[in-house]
This record gives sequence, C-alpha cells and structure tokens, in this order.
Amino acid sequence: MLVALVALLCGCGEKKENAQTSEKQVATSQIPALYERQGELANAAEWPKTKEKVKELKQKIAENPSDVKPRLQVAVIYLSEARITGEHPYYYPAVLKILDDVLAIEPQNFEATTFKASVKMSQHQFAEARELAQKALKINPNNAYVYGVLVDANVELGNYAEAVAMSDKMQALKPSLEAYSRASYLREIHGNYPGAISAMKLAVEAGLPGSEPQCWAKTTLGHLYETTGQLKEAEIQYKEILAMRPSYAFALRGLAQVEKESKQYDAALKNLENAAKIMPEFSFHEEMADIYLLQGKKQEAADKYREVVKMLDEDARSGHAVDLELCKLYTKSGQLDSAIAYGLKEYAHRPNNIDVNHALAEAYFGQKNNEKAKQHIEVALRTGSRDPELLQVAGAIALATGDKVQGNRLLAQAKKTNPRFVL
Repeated sequence: MLVALVALLCGCGEKKENAQTSEKQVATSQIPALYERQGELANAAEWPKTKEKVKELKQKIAENPSDVKPRLQVAVIYLSEARITGEHPYYYPAVLKILDDVLAIEPQNFEATTFKASVKMSQHQFAEARELAQKALKINPNNAYVYGVLVDANVELGNYAEAVAMSDKMQALKPSLEAYSRASYLREIHGNYPGAISAMKLAVEAGLPGSEPQCWAKTTLGHLYETTGQLKEAEIQYKEILAMRPSYAFALRGLAQVEKESKQYDAALKNLENAAKIMPEFSFHEEMADIYLLQGKKQEAADKYREVVKMLDEDARSGHAVDLELCKLYTKSGQLDSAIAYGLKEYAHRPNNIDVNHALAEAYFGQKNNEKAKQHIEVALRTGSRDPELLQVAGAIALATGDKVQGNRLLAQAKKTNPRFVL
C-alpha cells in the first residue's frame, strides 16, 4: 500500500512538472511572422500601422509569455489580414497555431475557442466549427459573435431552422453589421430577396465607411442587386467601394460581373486580372475561364481551369476543404465523372446543404442521369430559394423528366427574380 502511494505521488509530481514544462514551452513558442503584403495592398494606409502593432504585441508576449491577451490580438490582426490579402494558406494555419498556444495556457479561453471555430469555418471544416462554437457557447452564452459562427456552421451543414434561431439570438444580443448580414443571407436562402437587400443595407449602414467589413457588406449588397437584375445599382455599390478603398479586389470582381452580364468581356477580363494582381483568389481566375468560354476561347478556358485546380490544391494542403468548389469547376469544364466524385465527397459530410445538392443535381443532369438529378434538386429547393441559376437547373430537370407544368413554373420564377436572366 505504501509503495503504491509513493508511486502515485511520484507520478503526480512528474505530471505536474511535465505540465509546467509544457506551459513554459508554449509560453515561449514563436509567434508566426506577419506575411509581407505585396503590390497595391502594401501601399494601403493601414499597413504600416498593422506592422507596428504586431511588433508591439510580439514585444509584450516576449516580456510576459503567459499573458494570452496580446496573443489573441495578434490572432485577430492575422484573421483580418487573411481577408484583406487572400493569403489563406499561410494565415489560417498561423492563426490556429496561435490559438492552440493560448488554449494550452488557458483551455477554457472563450475568445480562443470562438476564433478557432471561425477559422475552421473559413477552412470549410463545418462540423468541427459547430462543435467548437457550441463549446464556446457553454463558456459564455451572452456573446453575439459566437452565435454568428453558429449561424454560419448550421447554414453550411444544412440545419436552416437552427441557423435562423441562432441569427435571432445574435440580433437580440447585438444588432450589428455581422448580425444584419447573416439575417440577409438567411432571407436570401428562403427566397426573400427584397428582405435580403433591406437587411444588407442595414449592414452597410452599420459599418465604418471604407473598412474591410463594410466593403464586404457593400459587395454582397451589389451581388444581391446583380442576382435580381439591378445591374446599375450593383455597379454603384462597387464603384463606391473602390472610391473609398481602391485595393478592394472583390469590388473589381463585382464590376467584372456587371460587365460580363452586359457582354463587355474585355473590360470584365481586365478588372479580373487587376483583382488577381491584388490577391490570390481562385474565383477571379475561374471567372476569367468562364468568360473565355463565352468568347469561344476553349483552349484558354481549359488552361485557366487547370490553373484554378492548382490553386485549390494549394488551399487543400493548408487544411481547406475544397471538394464542392472542385465539383462545380469540373462541371463547368465538362469533366462530369470528376465533378460527381468530388460532389459526393462533400455530400457525405453535409447531405442537407442546398448548394451541395444543387451542384450534384447539375452534374448528374449533365450526364443525363435525370433521376439522380431530380433527387438532389428536390433537396436544393427545400428552403424555397429563388436563386435564378438554381431555378433554371430545376426547371430543366423537371422538363426532362416529363413534368412540363413544374418545369415552366420554375423557369417563370427564375425570370421573375431576375427579368434579365437568359433561360
């Protein structure tokens, strides 16, 4: 008995010593470097201030390694830089390292747990993001930000009723750009475009003029105008953004989308090329390929699609799930077997998501597998979405399966959402 007790006490002492050693190692571990901006982004007014702030925070960490506050501040800055620069393959693993170090020091740290959930959302690790956000919610049930992560995770997992409930709680706790924008997206998913536009206007008004979040909200508002055929209003949003923040690449893409709809293909390509010089966003290159196809330049389109695959592979190596993006890409390029293979991989993780089912329906329809296409399109339509691209695919599937009444009704709805939509 005495021998056993001595052994137990010695074991506890070793565990305590090991824990202290581990904490010391975490506390003194190096913060990943700030990724140096390139090109036009390096000339932005906030960049020198950002570098100085990170330098200051690193000094604080060096002076007091066990203080988690400066580590969390660095994580917030790096998350912002990821959005601004598009350098996700670098920043997301860097932020996760910082957050894991914080959690090694304070396992129940609310901010670190919530930010980690947010990063997992950005990497399309939706189930893990939801699990982390639920853990954070138990630590602090009165924080609006964590409800926002739960909105996003539940949307992506296809839990739309739960997403609405989380959005309502977020709104009640703190009406803000983030809360209004999520309400807007949920209204869009449920087919309410006037309501979605109204809520996104509130998001824009709640943002600091010229800030990255406000520019994102204005870009999203512009896209809602595009989807409903209001191209002039969309163009106004994008040009207002660029007047405030000339290096905002997504506004350049927005202008390109308006120009594409107006068949100004050369102008659209120029704006996309300029956007791609600012940040390495795969969708800019994908849209270039789409325009090449519209111009009849099949070889240029094929080359560009291959370039996009390489970019997505790089994202995947950093922990970003890209199966849905590859499904859509391979459908566009006519590689339908590959499209379905990637679509089914994504479907295995989130079978109730309307975008995943839309993508699979389109791929199966391309293979003339109308029964499979119908099975997935019915799930994609379950929220009452009025997205004209979704309705066009759904209408074509209905007509192909002999349901002319339903097919014509869906195509008419697509035209009603966007009178400019070409069926």
